[in-house]
Order: sequence, then C-alpha cells, then structure tokens
Amino acid sequence: MLESLRQESEKLARSWMRHDQEALRDYLIADVEDPRLNVSSLISRQFLITALGGGRFQELMDHELRFAVAMNWLLGLTKRASGAEEFQAVRHGFQRGADDAEGIEIPRYLLKIFSALPASLPSLAPDSAPTSEPVPVVPNYLLEVLAQTRWQDGKAQFPAGALDTFQRLWRAILSHEPRPQPAPRVLEAACGSANDYRFLETFGLARLIDYTGFDLCEKNVLNARALFPMARFEVGNVFAIAAPDKSFDYVFAHDLFEHLSLEGLDAAVGELCRVARRGLCLGFFNLDERADHLVRPVEEYHWNTLSVDRLREAFEQRGFSVQVVHVGSFLRWATGCDRTHNENAYSFLLRA
Repeated sequence: MLESLRQESEKLARSWMRHDQEALRDYLIADVEDPRLNVSSLISRQFLITALGGGRFQELMDHELRFAVAMNWLLGLTKRASGAEEFQAVRHGFQRGADDAEGIEIPRYLLKIFSALPASLPSLAPDSAPTSEPVPVVPNYLLEVLAQTRWQDGKAQFPAGALDTFQRLWRAILSHEPRPQPAPRVLEAACGSANDYRFLETFGLARLIDYTGFDLCEKNVLNARALFPMARFEVGNVFAIAAPDKSFDYVFAHDLFEHLSLEGLDAAVGELCRVARRGLCLGFFNLDERADHLVRPVEEYHWNTLSVDRLREAFEQRGFSVQVVHVGSFLRWATGCDRTHNENAYSFLLRA
C-alpha cells in the first residue's frame, strides 16, 4: 500500500475509533436511515434477492418499496402531528379517499397505495399452498399504523412490529428457498456494526449467501461479531482488500466513497472491482450531476460531493456496465412519491 494511503487509513480509523462502541452499534439504523425503510438499503437487499431468484420476487419487491415510501411519510407525520386526533383524521381521510384530512395533505400516491391493500401474492405461495401453507398477504399496514399508534408524552408510539411487516413476509417466503450449492459469495465493504447485515439476517436472506463483512474500525467489527457470532466479520481496508481477484460473486457498500481522498477513491474503486466477479451494488449519499468531484477535507476524513459521470467512467474503465439510479427519481417513477430525505442519494448497479 502507498504511504499516502496508509496515512489516510490511520486517519479514517482514528475518526471512527474515537466514538463510543455502544453508540457505533446503534449508528445509522433508525428513522430515515433504518435499513427496513431506507431506499438505498432496500435496493441493496433487492439486488441480492434478484441475483438469487431472478424476477420471481418482483411483485413483493414493488410492494416493499411502496411500504418504505408510506412508512417514511408516516414517520414524518409523527414529527408534525400533535396527537391522536390528527392520526384519526388521516385514517378517516384514507378510508374516504380524500386528499385532505382537516388541513393535513394526503398525497395521491399514498391514496393509491392504500387502495391496493391488503394484497394477496399467490405467485409466491409455496408449492404446498393452499392446503398447508397460506398464500402470502401484504396487510394494510397504513390502516394498522394509523389505527394502533399510541401517544405518550406528546410522542407517537408505533404499534409493535409495524416496521417489521416486510421482514416477516420476506423471512416466510425465503424460508422455502433452498440454499444454493455453492452459495454465492458476498462481500460488504465498510459494514459498520452489521448495520445492514442484521437485516439480511432477519429478512431470511443471510442463510442463502456466503457473507463476509469488513470494516476499518475495530469497534464496529467487535460489535458485529457480538451481534452475529456465526457470521464472518473482519477488520479490513478497502484500499487493500485481503482477497484474491474475483473471489466474491457480489459486492455491496454504502456511504463509503464520499469520505475518501481522490487517491483513496481510485484505490477503493479498483479494489472492489478487482474482487467482484459478477456485480456490485453501491450506495452513495452525496453525488451530483457535476463535471468533476468537489473535494472537502473535514478533520481526518472527507465529505466530498462526487461526480456521477466521473464515477461511472471509473467503474466502466474497470470492465463493468453501470446502471445509475438516482433514488429520488426512482421513487417518483416507481411510486409517484416526490419526496426524499436526500436528493443527492444514488445507487450504482454494476454488472461484469
């Protein structure tokens, strides 16, 4: 490794190691960053599910995206509403098909989602259905949350398990999937404290893949191992991945590249492409349609705005086709939702 990259690695590690280990365990898994609802995390899970099952699960994936959109709107409503009366008004508005509930706007895309629930998924029933296994059903989660949310000290308390709706559906449906032999090898770079892996596990996806996660911060790795002692987590460096060429079928990572120097960015792109055999799914939090990268050093790391075109070129030069997904535009196209908490969020889907 170049001396400059070694020094950058030390700075990056220090910037994370200064944080409390318990705080790191719960970092980036709540509110809009909750991987059950965060669209970038959802795209990564669905990338892996599609790799395993082709298009067989597309209907459920579409429903899950609508669920994420709806629940994010409801989470936003809890921050604006002052009590149960407003939730009741919104519930009645949905039931009437009204786009206004006592001054609270109900977006048309949500009314459309509501009208399609509950939804039966007969194509995803196991072969034994309907005699011994029920046909999967997407419940009317909007109605359930609006009817069952309780308020305490001015704060909304969602009903227990409301955010786990698709976790339960995926786990039940994937439980009928045989583990591939051999299972596809999957690498997650900058895995944190199993931030996303914990949902690969609870969604029933982890048992279908051969997973390895690595992180530069030892505290994160210790957290991940404590949470999932049977999984493989390692202290590792994206500038020099300890694996042979093309040793993983799929690679994914979130919110990594913007924190690197341009030299580090080039090294990370090269290393991830080197070890990936079939494809990569990469999530970004600060991309822009600009001519070149904008570099912003912050203490011992970076908070850069990266150029979509320059990044695409970097991956294409290493032999991958690149599908660029602007998360906000994707949501508008797929669901009609015109709101996202981060207009600079992108995902890159790369295939060899």
